[in-house]
Amino acid sequence: MTAEPWVTAEQVAQHLGIVKDTVYRWRESKGLPAHKVGRLWKFQLSEIDEWVRAGGADEGSDKKDNSA
Repeated sequence: MTAEPWVTAEQVAQHLGIVKDTVYRWRESKGLPAHKVGRLWKFQLSEIDEWVRAGGADEGSDKKDNSA
């Protein structure tokens, strides 16, 4: 069985057709699945695809609660 490779934010951006800054912004504000490895953030495309299908990238789906 082959383990899924870990990819960079740049590779996630290419996969989704967005810019790398959006990957980091979505990780922070929308809960994009990511794993910290040392100082780097790494991703698995299967988790990213599942997150997108579940609506994680939808407009207005901010993870943070802005109600006060």
